[in-house]
Amino acid sequence: MPLIQSTYMGPPAYLFNGHLETIIPSLFRNVMDVNYSREKIHTTDGDFLNLDWSKVGSDRLLLISHGLEGDSQRHYVRGMVKLFNSQGIDALVWNNRTCGGEINLKPILYHHGASYDLEDVVNHVLKTQQYREIYLSGISMGGAQTLKYLGEKGADLPAEITKAAVYSTPCNLPSSAATLKYRSNRFYKNRFLGKLKKKMAAKALQYPELIDLELLNTVEDFDTFDTFFTAKLHGFKDAADFYQAVSADRWMPHISIPTLIINATNDPLLGPACYPIDLAERKSEITLEMPKRGGHTGFIKYGEEFTWAEKRVLDFLVNS
Repeated sequence: MPLIQSTYMGPPAYLFNGHLETIIPSLFRNVMDVNYSREKIHTTDGDFLNLDWSKVGSDRLLLISHGLEGDSQRHYVRGMVKLFNSQGIDALVWNNRTCGGEINLKPILYHHGASYDLEDVVNHVLKTQQYREIYLSGISMGGAQTLKYLGEKGADLPAEITKAAVYSTPCNLPSSAATLKYRSNRFYKNRFLGKLKKKMAAKALQYPELIDLELLNTVEDFDTFDTFFTAKLHGFKDAADFYQAVSADRWMPHISIPTLIINATNDPLLGPACYPIDLAERKSEITLEMPKRGGHTGFIKYGEEFTWAEKRVLDFLVNS
């Protein structure tokens, strides 16, 4: 059943639209009693990544990729870690470059298509650990990175990786990026852009010859930021070229393992092309679930510690 009816019945009554379902958990949800052990690894290009482990002595591992301007401390990550640990499964969160508390060495930061860093993490785990089974999960941008990695590897995916599940994922980056132009999404645009501009200013201290601080201070939209900074630093022509080039749906037809995609239809940050209905209908490996409610990384259930999405991911990866 590649296209399924969702079991999510909706949030508490006070979260009466997709924006509240998105913003309230982001600002106020707090998942306690998650403790990490940090490991720093070297990347293929001579940079580093910070990995945060939460081990319970399992031969199974959940590897989590976080969202835009997130890290291992975000509520949706800690919730997943705590839930899987409670089921006797180790968890590993990798922090994208410049995320997790440190500015990286190379000029580049990170982006939705940075599956090369996820691949470095996977390869490190395979070389240094002895896991019988590895599950991949990603939230928002991390979901896109996960889907792109799975499609790039295709049938050559390491045998230890058996299933994947992502949610609130911009499967089509141009469609998702367009939502940040909506007047109703100004809050998200300003929040993300403000954080990214601060990181780019810090990066300018490392590479003043590459980054125009005067221009950076005038940036007010993502098209400008991604054209003159993201695209320039990562080797793309402009924002449109960058969005199209790294969009996960270019690789998703080649995914070779059971993969769940959960995208709420009221997600304010997902455009129409982020719901790969046609692909799910013809590709048995992809299961698409589209709850009517949930917002972006929301899916709160009244009186429960874990969200519906976190429990749904666990059920798909472990119990199905």
